[in-house]
Amino acid sequence: MQQILCKVDAITPLTDTVHKVQLVPLAEVTYRPGQYLMVVMGEGDKRPFSIASVPAQSNMLELHIGAEPGNTYAGEVLDAMRERGEVVIEGGAGDAYLREEDIKPTVLVAGGTGFSYTWSILQARLANPSKEPVFLYWGVRKRDDMYAFEVLQRMQNEYAHFTFMPVVEFPEADWQGKTGWVHKAVMEDFISLEPYQVYIAGRFEMAGVAREDFHTKGLMLENLYGDAYAFI
Repeated sequence: MQQILCKVDAITPLTDTVHKVQLVPLAEVTYRPGQYLMVVMGEGDKRPFSIASVPAQSNMLELHIGAEPGNTYAGEVLDAMRERGEVVIEGGAGDAYLREEDIKPTVLVAGGTGFSYTWSILQARLANPSKEPVFLYWGVRKRDDMYAFEVLQRMQNEYAHFTFMPVVEFPEADWQGKTGWVHKAVMEDFISLEPYQVYIAGRFEMAGVAREDFHTKGLMLENLYGDAYAFI
């Protein structure tokens, strides 16, 4: 896979632990909505991050990198980007991209910074002429972790076929939305998932349990997409 040098245009905090990274590639990067890129840290050290932008934004790549205290895997990437002002990448990669040639009713399921994967797919889906319904379920630990809450609410008002369902695991007293595990919220809301395509990103444990649970709700496994399933 071709390696491409990118200039670091901006690194902006989204929360205390999540940063938006904007990269300007010095050559064309070919990818599909929902694919990821590899940040080349050294020989044999390539670290994957979902591409949050869409191919139409060809002059800019956007990443959402979560680096909690102690997460050196992601923290070292942010440090290198800040120090060097540039980074070498490979991409796009991954088979869990949006099936734009076969649009069906769609459920997007994101845990934490897995939102960056679903954000790329959501933007592409809403730009598609198809008016098949699309649902985004985004699960976080605390409401403050949901850094695109207002943007998604505005999009829900703009697109009649889009529904945003925020899910908070540890809600504050004034939270009136869904609580608990994000994939369980999907299970509660759908009688059958048989007609749907489901795209999911989050911890491998969540993805594994969701695969079994969604199948019991009628989801055909060939219509379930997530990078985790290449490993579990």
